[in-house]
Amino acid sequence: MTYDDATRPAEDASLTAVMADRRRLMNLAYRLLGSVAEAEDAVQEGYARWYAMSEQDRDAIRSPGAWLTTVIGRICLDLLGSARSRREQYVGEWVPEPLPDGADWASTSNASDPTSPDPADRVTLDESVTMAFLVTLESMTPAERVALILHDVFGYSYPEIADVVGRTAQACRQLAYSARNRARSTRVPPAQSTEQSELVRAFRKAWEAHDVNAILDVLDPDAIAIADGGGVTQAALAPIVGAAQIGRHYLTIAARRPDHVTIAEEVVNGRPGLVVRLSGSAVTVLAFDVVDHKIKQIWAIVNPAKLRHWDRRTI
Repeated sequence: MTYDDATRPAEDASLTAVMADRRRLMNLAYRLLGSVAEAEDAVQEGYARWYAMSEQDRDAIRSPGAWLTTVIGRICLDLLGSARSRREQYVGEWVPEPLPDGADWASTSNASDPTSPDPADRVTLDESVTMAFLVTLESMTPAERVALILHDVFGYSYPEIADVVGRTAQACRQLAYSARNRARSTRVPPAQSTEQSELVRAFRKAWEAHDVNAILDVLDPDAIAIADGGGVTQAALAPIVGAAQIGRHYLTIAARRPDHVTIAEEVVNGRPGLVVRLSGSAVTVLAFDVVDHKIKQIWAIVNPAKLRHWDRRTI
């Protein structure tokens, strides 16, 4: 892109104002979609639609940020609708894409393209991106999910949400209420981060030592382990239920583990988790949910497409 010197200041100012919302929009799209790649695509498409308009039409929009939020919210709503059918064809279990601590990842940027992903794009980690919460969102309808995230996480009013989902403000209020009740019925107060960190560390040590009894000590008797390999790499195709079954499964994995594999305690979606690396490259990211002082849920993401940001920590 080239600029005429006379128009550069005005255009740069306009571009800065529009791009200032990009990080917030990435935060919104990731929470709605559970996928960094799909969130990047949704935000990219929103900006593409913005720049496809004439300059006169863009100037007529009083709040570019609100316009982009509405458009990208609708894009995400459409993607959520189609995702259900896609995930029915997904090989094995589908788990949201995990994020490193502080979303310390960067997208490939193209400075000449103002709509390209920027290294400054990040997803802020809080309770609304824990793996447990993202998995709960999967049980909601697309409209419920959009209404809940826009209202409870981003503070949008119901009339504003109505512009996104194409329903009345009262209907959006009911959607958020229904989604909120569904989330509450499946969640318990989260464990303190220090407690989860201690349990995850104990699990790691027991796993490394091939000590099944020590693994059982930190697992809830009815714990569930889910793996997402996407049909690309070997992973359990169905949930593993029960501490004993999970213990045997992870000991089998440990017995096959090469000597140059490392297991590190790292933050996964804002909570203590584990990252397994082979020759320095992440091959598995494990997220945990702790309930009543025991590990209740384990999510193991081994699909390489969902681990791309875990090998770019130094960017």
